Amino acid sequence: MNKQYGRREILKGMTAACAAYMLPAQEGAATESFQVAGRNVEVQITTVSEHTFRLSILPIKDGSVGTIPSDGSLVRQSWGEPISKWRGTQHPQTVKSRDVTIRISDQPLTFTIESASAGTVQQLTVDRETGAVAFATGNAPLLALGEGGPQFDRRGSFEAMRSGQGGYKLATHGGRLPIPWLIGTSGWAMFIHQPYGTFDFTGDSSKFEAKELDHALPLDIFFVTAREPATIMSEYARLTGHAEMPPLWSLGYQQSHRTLASREEILDEAKTFRDKKLPCDALIYLGTGFCPSGWNTENGSFEWNSRVFPDPKTILSEFHRENFHAVLHAVILTRTLHGTVHDGCSLARFDETAASCYWDAHRKDFAMGVDGWWPDEGDPLDAASRLTRNRMYWEGPQIDRPNERPYALHRNGYAGMQRYASFLWSGDVYSTWETLKTHIPNAINTALSGIPYWGTDIGGFVPTKEFTAELYLRWFQFGAFCTLFRCHGRTWKLRLPWGWDTGDPGPIEISNYGGAAIPDASQLHNPQVEPICRKYLELRYRMMPYLYSAVHECSITGMPIMRGLWLHYPDDPVAVARDDEYLWGRDILVAPVYEKGAASRLVYLPRGDWYDFWTNKRLEGGREISREIALETLPLFVRAGAIVPLGPVKQYIGEKVDGPLSVTIYPGADGSFLLYEDDGKSFNYRRGEWMGIQMEWNDSKRVLSMYLAPKSRMLPPLRRHMEIKAGQTTWEIVFEGHPMEVSI
Repeated sequence: MNKQYGRREILKGMTAACAAYMLPAQEGAATESFQVAGRNVEVQITTVSEHTFRLSILPIKDGSVGTIPSDGSLVRQSWGEPISKWRGTQHPQTVKSRDVTIRISDQPLTFTIESASAGTVQQLTVDRETGAVAFATGNAPLLALGEGGPQFDRRGSFEAMRSGQGGYKLATHGGRLPIPWLIGTSGWAMFIHQPYGTFDFTGDSSKFEAKELDHALPLDIFFVTAREPATIMSEYARLTGHAEMPPLWSLGYQQSHRTLASREEILDEAKTFRDKKLPCDALIYLGTGFCPSGWNTENGSFEWNSRVFPDPKTILSEFHRENFHAVLHAVILTRTLHGTVHDGCSLARFDETAASCYWDAHRKDFAMGVDGWWPDEGDPLDAASRLTRNRMYWEGPQIDRPNERPYALHRNGYAGMQRYASFLWSGDVYSTWETLKTHIPNAINTALSGIPYWGTDIGGFVPTKEFTAELYLRWFQFGAFCTLFRCHGRTWKLRLPWGWDTGDPGPIEISNYGGAAIPDASQLHNPQVEPICRKYLELRYRMMPYLYSAVHECSITGMPIMRGLWLHYPDDPVAVARDDEYLWGRDILVAPVYEKGAASRLVYLPRGDWYDFWTNKRLEGGREISREIALETLPLFVRAGAIVPLGPVKQYIGEKVDGPLSVTIYPGADGSFLLYEDDGKSFNYRRGEWMGIQMEWNDSKRVLSMYLAPKSRMLPPLRRHMEIKAGQTTWEIVFEGHPMEVSI
């Protein structure tokens, strides 16, 4: 087993000469030329914030310092003038960037990073021959680094950082969306903006290296030091942008379809949701080519398949009358994409590599009433092109609907995609228990990588012999607590909440996938499935006030919705290392069941008291418990001090349902909650049309205080009826925007 080094050991062996002097913010006097990767270079250090500095090593050619190319990931290219820069071999020296001290020596080229509160945080050593960067692996988990790949803690793995469905073990781990943002849970993080490269975490010293020596420079690293996880996430948002707010309906249930039989089938299936009173907001349609009969005529086409959509505008209007949103699958066939939708497309020549031209192909269908898009594939696109596509699906719809938030579900992207409210799903995974288990830590790492809107093909895309009603239900329960709540896959009728009791799995499409299988016929008449699906559909919609408030928090702070326990319990090593449970917002702990036939589930409860969501039993934290479970049970726990708002059951997000908002207080600690609301559709919230009801719970006084958040205002209806619950007691109140207190 490799020895793991702590901060105090990083500096061992350094000479006394490292107790250097302060370097002025201009080029130091070089005693000889200084080279990295065979080129003369200038080293620059720039202060970004109190917690973040930028380390850049730039090539020099003909006396001019090179520039750093843009891949679109950063919110801005310049972060001000460097506080230090030098071009030659010098004595060891010290640079101060706010509260961070960087000690530099050049034999080898080493940057030792210290903070006043934590001492030595990390040490970066740059190989003069290759430009590779070595750093201490440490004795605490390394997290983030995008979607997919070996889970959970990245230590011990080699990361090729290959994007797409061929990246790493697609069947169980899903598609790979690599983002070079690495979090050291001991109190640091770094975003390697340039170059693109690989990570080797297999030793005491980890290594980042460009994929090709010719691309080793420029080296551009943003390094963050902070003990508070929230600060680390905020710094990443500072660099790559805050998440945009998606339309509220996109947080509801989304039902996906594959091979379509007829117009009647399409309309009947939508009608069944409403007749059965199973909540649903979006109907998604795959394209022909990916299945024998989809919404369009062929792969990449924007022409409707007249056999099943003979009158698309009429069908879309019917969907809208029943309060469904329609989302269409789209494929980009080019290997590069550039520009923006505002560049204009020449009528004389269609350029499929130009975002403006490609978006124009969507607009005729969009004008018919299409509500969102499902851009598939894109694996060959480079990082900049992937972001260009993310941006295109955010800005393109706003050309024709400027005050309507767009929706797009992507398979690919890159750092910064959150600025375009991009949803992401994990690709063509297999229906196995191992896949479900692996996707819990996958969700956490994806969220820590700045991608808040994420989910899976519920049930797994490729059916196997393991695809049973039990696996589907456990996956459905997990999906209800992913930001993207969507069913999709082959044998697609088994993805319908009622599909497991009809005897019809749908069209059989498994021939080109190894290990694929049709579920056993004995599984296809199971009356348990639909009522359990109903339970979690209704719970998802009841929790929408809580969820939407968490989405708003994410958009302004950078804190994700699906949260690894490290984010709130960084000083608890057991919590930090826990990879099979997560927090849903701040206060609800989710422990998905991922073992076949499980009768119980081990759950770690961090310090403090917790309440079982289903029984309201109060439990002491700081320990692992065993929770007995039935098939319908997803273990959920609520933190003492939590304030959890629940709305009424709805069949779709916009349904007007009479009844008060239920606000449950879980006593045992002080707590607070900002209940956020806007119209869920437009950008009017940017102009102040939003409501924030700040709730504060004083546990010792047993008093709930409520007031309007600064810069917010009451939205219609101007009187909000609420039921305040604590224990077995309920109080009915009316909030009209004035500060008030409720004694409990």
